[in-house]
Amino acid sequence: MTKLRLSYQTVEFGKIDIHLCTLRNRQEFHDPLGVAESLGISSAQWPIFGVVWPSSKVLAHYISDYDTGSKRILEIGCGMALASLLLNKQHADITATDYHPESGIFLARNALLNEDEPISYKQVDWADTEDDLGLFDLIIGSDLLYEEQHIALLANFIEDHSNQTCEVVIVDPGRGRKNKLSARMIEFGYSSSEEKPSHTDYLGEEFKGHILKFSR
Repeated sequence: MTKLRLSYQTVEFGKIDIHLCTLRNRQEFHDPLGVAESLGISSAQWPIFGVVWPSSKVLAHYISDYDTGSKRILEIGCGMALASLLLNKQHADITATDYHPESGIFLARNALLNEDEPISYKQVDWADTEDDLGLFDLIIGSDLLYEEQHIALLANFIEDHSNQTCEVVIVDPGRGRKNKLSARMIEFGYSSSEEKPSHTDYLGEEFKGHILKFSR
């Protein structure tokens, strides 16, 4: 039986440390029962959820000093859920979601690793309109626009889970689809803006993407 090779790392946010157990690299694969395959996740796509991507670090750093107050927060396509783990450490009301069947397992492990309470999690398909997640005041995500068809699915999913007054923060690494997403969100009554992250020293390389912000 194949054993996944794992890696442990700590990501610092000022005086807060977030400890992560991740896949060792993007070559790891373990789907003996074909669960991911049945969801349309190929062996090449399988490890994508399990490493910490630059966009997820940008999102977590941006949200680290965000005034979340009593907002109900949803992270979409969380992967390793760095932002959710940080928000959980700050005692925010966070729910994480992803399509990958292993994401919830790693999230539970990492919440324990950080000696924090379990994070509310649900495995969701953006095309499924029947989930019971409810509505949120702040919706966040990073590197979500892999394919053209994701634009409409993501915008509709956000709309289905947004309170009438809602903020959305999406970090996009520059996949060329942000303007189409913005147009969709404007159709749903959101104002749209974008900005470059103020500093990305923690990445060790230039970040060519943007932080997309929508509010209504």
